[in-house]
Amino acid sequence: MAHTPDELTDETVSEFMGAIAENIESGQVNLVLQMDRSDTYDSVGLTSLVELQEKLRGLGGTLKVSGLGSPGRQIFEVTRLDHRFDLFDSVIEAVSSFS
Repeated sequence: MAHTPDELTDETVSEFMGAIAENIESGQVNLVLQMDRSDTYDSVGLTSLVELQEKLRGLGGTLKVSGLGSPGRQIFEVTRLDHRFDLFDSVIEAVSSFS
């Protein structure tokens, strides 16, 4: 599991993706992103999530998203990312879905 930053934007995505890369390098290819703290997104941040999902799929893994608040859900709906990602209300539900 990983927490996304408060703002998933061009300014924060590099550091965030670097931290995620460490998990992937250690063999963790099934990942849950806890996004309950994230309030601000831009196109770079959202694109990085799509790229991360594609990378994990290429390695035989998957990316699940949990804890999106109302603004986050609206952004995912408007951008149609809600059709691309498995969204869960809680980390427990997201982790349980792996089995």
